[in-house]
Amino acid sequence: QVHVVESGGGLVQAGGSLRLTCEASGRASSVDTMGWYRQAPGKQRELVAEITRGFSTNYADSVKGRFTISTISRGNGKNTVYLQMTTLEPEDTAVYYCKVLSVFGPVERTYKVDYWGQGTQVTVSS
Repeated sequence: QVHVVESGGGLVQAGGSLRLTCEASGRASSVDTMGWYRQAPGKQRELVAEITRGFSTNYADSVKGRFTISTISRGNGKNTVYLQMTTLEPEDTAVYYCKVLSVFGPVERTYKVDYWGQGTQVTVSS
């Protein structure tokens, strides 16, 4: 089991910055990918950015050049991922969710499980 907790959301003016933090605890060695998703009212949840165990990153086109995802493993059973958001726009307003993809089982029979946090609200005023 992996427990996921997000923090760092809030209200900011357009052009401002925020940093979101996601901490995953429990079964740290199983974590393969950590990512941020967002869901605006009336819209589907969408990928914002993700980072793999090997530090490969993937960004939505709408946030490239403005958002940066990074991660550290503290070695105490916890993995932390950050989303540094700059030049925020009103269109970035949404609930931001952290997702942890964990891989379990022996090499010849692995299975994957997604764990989600409770979400943190980001509101960008114009």
